[in-house]
Amino acid sequence: MKAEKTSDLQEELEKRFLTYALSTIVSRSLPDVRDGLKPIHRRILFAMESMGMNAASKHVKSAKIIGEVLGKYHPHGDSSTYESMVRMAQDFS
Repeated sequence: MKAEKTSDLQEELEKRFLTYALSTIVSRSLPDVRDGLKPIHRRILFAMESMGMNAASKHVKSAKIIGEVLGKYHPHGDSSTYESMVRMAQDFS
């Protein structure tokens, strides 16, 4: 039979939260050194590439691109995806 292990709830939560926060920062918030893109930017570009979009393509509504990204590649909200796409298009951000 295994012995029970007791620990302080606050200490355990702080330790687990720190682990989660660091994981989130590394996996989502920091650009990759290989290409300088965050995961959401890479997903947007990949979705646009899979849709056959390039500089010579006709204009496509943002909602169609966002739908493609959310439906196939990105399990998070549409507003954050849209904001990321807008910032990619701005030359001052």
